[in-house]
Amino acid sequence: MTPRTTGRTRDSSGLSRESTLRAALAIIDADGVEALSMRRLGHALDRDPMSLYRYAGTKAELLDGVVEAVLAELSVDTTDGDWATQLRTVARHFRALALAHPNVVPLLVTRPLATPISMRPLGTLRPLEAILELLINAGFSEVEALHVYRSFYGFIQGHVLNELQEVVENQDETDDLLRLGLHRLPIREFPRLRSLAPALVAYDGAAELERGMDILLTGLKAQLHPSTPPAA
Repeated sequence: MTPRTTGRTRDSSGLSRESTLRAALAIIDADGVEALSMRRLGHALDRDPMSLYRYAGTKAELLDGVVEAVLAELSVDTTDGDWATQLRTVARHFRALALAHPNVVPLLVTRPLATPISMRPLGTLRPLEAILELLINAGFSEVEALHVYRSFYGFIQGHVLNELQEVVENQDETDDLLRLGLHRLPIREFPRLRSLAPALVAYDGAAELERGMDILLTGLKAQLHPSTPPAA
C-alpha cells in the first residue's frame, strides 16, 4: 500500500494536502457531500483537477481525508486523572465540531466504519487510541477501556445525529403541534409523540448532552471499577 501523503508535502505552487482538505471541507460545509467533486475542488483551488489526485486517489480517500481533518481538532488529555470529566469535555468538543460542520457528521459516523480498522486513515484512529490511553491510565483494563469507548462514542454520535434532525417545520406557528407538523400524525396511533410536542420544540442540545452523559457515566461507574494505578 502506498503511504498517504502528509499535509506538509507541497507542490511547486504551494498546494498541500492540508490546504486541499480545507478546501474540500469548505465545499461540504457550504453545499453538502454530494457537491464535492475533483472538478469543483480544482476550480476552488484554481488547479487542474488531475493535479489533486496526488493528495487523494479517489473521492473515497478525499472524504476520509476530510474526516481526518475534522477529527484532528478533537483533543483528548490522556493525563487527566478524572477520566469521567475528560470524557464529558471530549463529548462537548465533539458536539461543537458537529455543529460547526453539520454536513460532515454523516461522514464522521460512517466513514470510519467503511473499512477494516487496520486500514482506516490514521487520523480517524487517534481519538480511539487517546481515549484508551486515558482510561487505562485511570486503572481500567484494556478490555474495559474498549467497552467504555464503544459506549461513549455510540452515545455522542447518536446524540449529534439526533440533535441535527430536531427540525422545526414552521417557525411562524405558535402552536407546538403545528410547528413540528405533528398534527399530521394519526391521533390514535401516536398519542404519546403528539403529547410531547412542547418538549420537542424546547429541545436543548447542550442540556440534552449533559443529561445523557450523566446517565452514561453513572452507569459506567456502577459497572466498571478501575483499579488503583500502580505507584510510579
